[in-house]
Amino acid sequence: MAAGLTAKKIENIKPGVARQEIPDGGCRGLYLVVQPSGRKSWAVRYRFNGRPKKLTLDGVGSLAEARKAATNALLELELGNDPAGLKFDAKAAEAKAAAERAGDTVDNLVAQFIERYAKKQTRENSWRMTQRIFERFVLPAWHGRIIHDIKRRDVIDLVEGVAEDRPVLANRVHAALSKFFNWLASRDVIVASPCAGVTRPSKEEPRDRILSDDELKAVWLAAGELGYPAEPFVRMMILTGQRRGEVAGMGRGEIEGDVWTLPPERTKNNSRHAVPLSRQVMAILESMPKIVGVVDHVFSGVRGRMVADFSRIKDHLDARVRFKDPWTFHDLRRSAASGMAKIGVKLPVIERVLNHKGESFAGIVGVYQRHDFAAEKRQALQRWADHIDEVVSGKPAGKVVRTRFGRA
Repeated sequence: MAAGLTAKKIENIKPGVARQEIPDGGCRGLYLVVQPSGRKSWAVRYRFNGRPKKLTLDGVGSLAEARKAATNALLELELGNDPAGLKFDAKAAEAKAAAERAGDTVDNLVAQFIERYAKKQTRENSWRMTQRIFERFVLPAWHGRIIHDIKRRDVIDLVEGVAEDRPVLANRVHAALSKFFNWLASRDVIVASPCAGVTRPSKEEPRDRILSDDELKAVWLAAGELGYPAEPFVRMMILTGQRRGEVAGMGRGEIEGDVWTLPPERTKNNSRHAVPLSRQVMAILESMPKIVGVVDHVFSGVRGRMVADFSRIKDHLDARVRFKDPWTFHDLRRSAASGMAKIGVKLPVIERVLNHKGESFAGIVGVYQRHDFAAEKRQALQRWADHIDEVVSGKPAGKVVRTRFGRA
């Protein structure tokens, strides 16, 4: 039997012309492999099911480490397992895990979340907003990172970074991330959401901002300096009182005559909503350019898609109108509701115009009330449009004068 190797003997072994395998008498089956280049490694030779086998010991340096690894391998052999086979299976599992891990990047999973969840489970304007949040804030910060490496600290840093100058938007980022990670957890991609225990960064107070007539006039005129699609888009919000996303997604197929009908999937309360269009709105629509290649969207932004860059439009408006109190596009909707009440439109009609199921139609009234208020809504929206005419021109509303995108 060969004498046992020692650290000194191993150090003194010189490489030869050919590869050498030197048995270690101190451990059955263990060999020191010496390459002609001088590189030294370890291997275990054994028989399994009557056939000779060899196991290369990876990551082993010293004699003691080699003997321990060889002893463990031979123990597996006594248990009826093939040590080389176990190594192959382990490497295959490791390679599979690495491939899966490489696919679990934030970028890949966000794309899946938008396609498989957001687009199928939420309204168009909602999933588009979610997509913009990820494109604007999340992906630039976490590009290329593995989802399993994202911790609660990462979520806090991202959300608080947004909250420094945009507290309300930070809440939206927090909400989008929470849905994203909960979706991943439900699909067993991650064990638990790193958003768990992370509170919203900002407290939101209900807004009550209403633009005065002078402010509405200023916004209307400022929009006139922006051109298509911002000019008609902003003016349409003022005249109809409908939600920003609903107006932005207005389809030509939704308009029949002078009635714009939103399907349930495009409304917040999932109810079909008919909006009678005033003479002023019809003038805007008739003056709108027909974009070549765009079939449906009335307001088309980049490459024929629905207008969606609301922040850019708002920035351009703010550069032209400098109000003492900040305002949002949603404040235009609140201003329309308040303005209609001011000119004598009754609350139930205003609620129908806004597609609200509020106090007037709560409880048993909402169950049995089936009057569609079509005539009342038409009258209310025309009165409101006439009022805006008077505010903007300083004269009583008369015949609508058409310009590039409607009345001046």
